[in-house]
Amino acid sequence: MPQLKIRGIEADKFKVISKDLVDELTRIVGCPRDYFTLECINTTSIFDGEIVNTYPFIEVAWFDRGQEVRDNVAKTITRYVNELGIEDLDIAFTIFKENSYYENGEHF
Repeated sequence: MPQLKIRGIEADKFKVISKDLVDELTRIVGCPRDYFTLECINTTSIFDGEIVNTYPFIEVAWFDRGQEVRDNVAKTITRYVNELGIEDLDIAFTIFKENSYYENGEHF
């Protein structure tokens, strides 16, 4: 159930890499591809009273899979986003605890 929440990258641009990215992430993470969700979030960023471009940022929300997997996922996402001509990207991981994540009223 890794969730990628994407800000500052247009959906039309991101969709170009989405299939190959998920294919590779599936191998790294070791879960079925239909566990992944990709969500491009439209945001309006403001700085000094002006609307500015949103800095590219991806949040990966998931159950913890350890530092090595996290590092590989971050490097893979960065490499694919760089292919879009985007050189700067921040990635943050949000870790869900099994007893705090509910599906249909039941925790994992």
